[in-house]
Amino acid sequence: MEFKRVKISTTVPLDHADKVRDALGRAGAGRVGDYGFCSFSSIGQGRFLPNDQANPHIGEAGTLETVEEEHIEVVCDRTIAKQVIQALKDSHPYEEVIIDIVPLIDEDQL
Repeated sequence: MEFKRVKISTTVPLDHADKVRDALGRAGAGRVGDYGFCSFSSIGQGRFLPNDQANPHIGEAGTLETVEEEHIEVVCDRTIAKQVIQALKDSHPYEEVIIDIVPLIDEDQL
């Protein structure tokens, strides 16, 4: 089965969410029919412990950190997924960006 579309999601600090969402839309993600810049978001808490080699955007190396983050999901054609992922990375403040990529089955493939 060939997948035409993927869902891409990430988490980002609240103060950077609009920047990341805009970059995703400009890269072509979030197109659904006659609509553009479509996304879904939810708020949650991210936790991480930077090691001594890390240069964290938030917090300090060696200290467990909890950050209020926005989880952002968009869909895009598989053919542009690499450019969407690059736009996500370029707009994201973290040095290590968590990105989930999930293939989507079209209704006509069921």
